Amino acid sequence: MPDPMRIRATAKDGVADVRVLMAHEMETGQRKDAAGKTIPAWHITEVTASLNGKPVLTAHWGPAISKNPYLQFKIKGAKAGDKIGISWTDTKGEKRTDEATVG
Repeated sequence: MPDPMRIRATAKDGVADVRVLMAHEMETGQRKDAAGKTIPAWHITEVTASLNGKPVLTAHWGPAISKNPYLQFKIKGAKAGDKIGISWTDTKGEKRTDEATVG
């Protein structure tokens, strides 16, 4: 199972600033190993965010995203105590979902 995401969310004046650090190797499919064989592509393809269970963001990613990607975004209408959920799916079908409380 993939490592947990590090999610920080703070609210000010009805807007939450959300910061997410995801642990993922993110292979492009273009590198070669020591034997000269191509390393298969393995990267996050979709990221979704929700506020109290309601979807607020969907991102479709490709192989150009860096290893251990960092995502930052803002959500209007969020307040302290609300729940932010982040989910991702990768090319191998692995999934990860984590949740944080807005501070």
